[in-house]
Amino acid sequence: MPIPPRLLAHLRRWQAHGIVRDYFVEWNGQPVKSVKTAFASAVRLAGLGGKVSPHTLRHTAATWLMQAGVPKWEAAGFLGMTENLIDRVYGHHHPDHLRNAADAIGYRTKRHAKPLQPKAFQRAGSGESLVIPLVERQISKGKSAQPIEMIGGPGRTRTCNQTVMSGRL
Repeated sequence: MPIPPRLLAHLRRWQAHGIVRDYFVEWNGQPVKSVKTAFASAVRLAGLGGKVSPHTLRHTAATWLMQAGVPKWEAAGFLGMTENLIDRVYGHHHPDHLRNAADAIGYRTKRHAKPLQPKAFQRAGSGESLVIPLVERQISKGKSAQPIEMIGGPGRTRTCNQTVMSGRL
């Protein structure tokens, strides 16, 4: 199991200064017999309030690994978790979380590319949107059942109900 470089540097320094001799975790030259008791003592001596446990450290490590963009399968292996658990519990911290969805919505297609609109909203064979022309025709004839607000390009119209729900009125 690889040891993080900063922890390894501390372990080497502790050994060089005689702070630890024979055991990875020791107190007064003797191995720590109960990690649970030792951790509770360390939390108390550090003055940390609330529920702090070794699981808190594991949770923090998983969150930091995801935030650093470590592949999920690698983080899962390092922490002894399943990739499914990492993805389900910590995946939203990963910088790639929802990236494909954001990119798909954030960029319009080029003029020569096929539009992303469903076929029902396109004129046959042209790829041109019917939504805006239909809305404009309804507005010009005064036949709209409810006020329609034009707020942008294709597919970006808003009815009165949507405007009220969004808090814009």
